[in-house]
Amino acid sequence: MLGGRISVLIVDDHPLLREGVAAVLEAEGDMVVVGEAKDGAEAVALFAQTGPDIVLMDLQMPDIDGVEAIAAIRAQAPRARIIVLTTYAGDVRALRALKAGASGYLLKSSLRRELIDTIRAVHSGKRQLHPQVAHDIAINATAEPLSEREIDVLRRVSTGQANKEIARGLALSEDTVKGHMRSIFNKLEVTDRTQAVTVGHRRGIIQL
Repeated sequence: MLGGRISVLIVDDHPLLREGVAAVLEAEGDMVVVGEAKDGAEAVALFAQTGPDIVLMDLQMPDIDGVEAIAAIRAQAPRARIIVLTTYAGDVRALRALKAGASGYLLKSSLRRELIDTIRAVHSGKRQLHPQVAHDIAINATAEPLSEREIDVLRRVSTGQANKEIARGLALSEDTVKGHMRSIFNKLEVTDRTQAVTVGHRRGIIQL
């Protein structure tokens, strides 16, 4: 707390979003923005300098992304309270952030009141998830996850590579790639490559 107010560090690579969030928070009598960072590396450094009560963390940023930054901050301050503020509702990406140490997960489409309420809730020690994110996590809780190799294959499919190209790039046989594709289709409950990429992106398994 800074002068009885909740101190907040905002991390996002878009300056206009940082300014907008800062304006919303500064309008609240019990909150103060102590810093703004444009990427994960700057976030870790600023956290060490300012020791904020709350970090608002974007996920997709250059160099060190949000999940890596969350893990790095929690390594130096295990009690750090971090809220993800992102465009992505995907359950896989949300779980990665939560496992790294995030206490909250909000979408950038959230209303101003949701943001304020979540900051206060997390500051008081609670965990808070956007309803859509919580729903997606619950729906996919029993789904079998893709293996690292399957994610590699799906990532290459998303760039338009054919099975032969994927096999060459990963030093696999084409039959092995076809086997991975069958497994990916089964796990994601899809019937073609386009659906696989769409679902993989929506769930946060791959980035486009």
